[in-house]
Amino acid sequence: MKILIQRVSSASVETEQGETARIGRGFLVLVGVGGGDRTDSARWLAHKTACLRIFDDEEGRMNLDLAAVAGEVLAVSQFTLYGDCRRGNRPGFEQAAAGPVAREIYETFCRCLREEGVKVQTGVFGARMRVSLINDGPVTLLLEKK
Repeated sequence: MKILIQRVSSASVETEQGETARIGRGFLVLVGVGGGDRTDSARWLAHKTACLRIFDDEEGRMNLDLAAVAGEVLAVSQFTLYGDCRRGNRPGFEQAAAGPVAREIYETFCRCLREEGVKVQTGVFGARMRVSLINDGPVTLLLEKK
């Protein structure tokens, strides 16, 4: 499982039906589920995300977590994190989990974040989305759990 965390001032998701989610200060988390991933990876990554100290304290050092800044998470499923671009010019997605499995693990990640006390908004699983964000820093981190 891979997640790409971007520290944001704000972020939102739109589908053809209009805006479906919006957050203020917090993390935009792109969530990729690989074949063979299990829900224990989602639990571990949710805990890591909730505890990640990448907000500035009063001295300007990255030392505060989401709870300390009343931050939120916008979690968006992103199978393209498993895009393989080593051969040719079109990525292959053989390493990504099948839709039903990916949905279960993505939903587990979101549920576990909520259990950590984090306010979570979500994209629409499997939908074509437009994601907008104001990256703060910029700060972007890739976390993986196999």
